[in-house]
Amino acid sequence: MSQYCLGIIGGSGLYDLEGLQDVQEKEIPTPFGNPSGVFFEGRIKDTRFIFFPRHGVGHKYGPSEINYRAHIYGLKKLGVNGIVSFSAVGSLNEKVKPGDFVLVDQFIDRTYLRASTFFSQGCVAHVSFADPTCSSLRNVLQSALKLVDVTCHNPGTYVCMEGPAFSTRAESMLYRSWNADVIGMTNLPEAKLAREAELCYVTVGLVTDYDCWRSETSDVDVPEILKVMKQNVSQAQKVIFNLPSLISNKAACSCSKALEYSLITQPDLVPPSTRSALSLFVDKYWGDVS
Repeated sequence: MSQYCLGIIGGSGLYDLEGLQDVQEKEIPTPFGNPSGVFFEGRIKDTRFIFFPRHGVGHKYGPSEINYRAHIYGLKKLGVNGIVSFSAVGSLNEKVKPGDFVLVDQFIDRTYLRASTFFSQGCVAHVSFADPTCSSLRNVLQSALKLVDVTCHNPGTYVCMEGPAFSTRAESMLYRSWNADVIGMTNLPEAKLAREAELCYVTVGLVTDYDCWRSETSDVDVPEILKVMKQNVSQAQKVIFNLPSLISNKAACSCSKALEYSLITQPDLVPPSTRSALSLFVDKYWGDVS
C-alpha cells in the first residue's frame, strides 16, 4: 500500500467514488463543528483514498452553508497528504468550453459569509498564499488527465463567488475584464484552509456552461448544466482512477511546512481552548501539551 494518502473532495454531481474498494465510513467530530457528512475511506489499487462529498449525500448544503473548516480538519485528521478538489464551474473564457477541464492555479476571492481561517480566538497565523495550489500535485493531475479523452486547460484563474444565485451579467463581464477563466462557488476558503492545514491542494474545474456573459448562448440553464455535469463526472472518475499509478512521481513541495514561519502568537499566550482546537496543526511546532 502506498504511503501517500489522497483526499478527493467531490463537488456538484460527484457524490461517490467509483472503484473505491474496502470502503469504511468515518465520522470525524471536529473542534470547528460538524462536516457535511461522513468521510469514505478506501483504496484504489495500492493507494489509500479519503473521499468527501462537500455538499453532503443528496446535495443538502449550499455553497455558503458548507462547514469548510470541518471537512479540511477531518481530512487532515484521517492522514491525508494532498487534496484533489473537483468543482463544477462556469467559463469566463471563450476558449474554455463546456465539457472542458481546468487545472486551477490562481483564485480571486469574492466570498464574504464564510469562516476562512483556523487561526482566531487568540492565535494568529499568516500563511503564504501567493501560489494557492500545489504545482507538484497539479503536475500529477495533468499527467492523469492526458490519459482521459478530455480537453484540459492549465493553468487557469478561478473566481469564487458567494452564491447560491448565479452572477449578474454585469458581474460576469467584470470578472472577464480581470482575465479570470472560470467561476465557481466552493473552492474558497477551502484552498486557504488546506494551506493552513499544510496539505497539498489542487482544484480541477469541470466546466458546465459559459456563465451569462456570452451573447451567442443562452443564460445559465440548469437542465443543460446537469447534462454536461453528468458527462464531466464520468470523465473525472476516470482521472481519479489513473492517480495511483502516477502519485509516486509527485515531486517534493513546501506545502507540508506552510506553518513553519507563519505562527505569530507566542504559544504561552494562546488560550487553552484555542490551543486544544489547533493541536492537530501546531503540535509539530509547539509540542504536545495534552
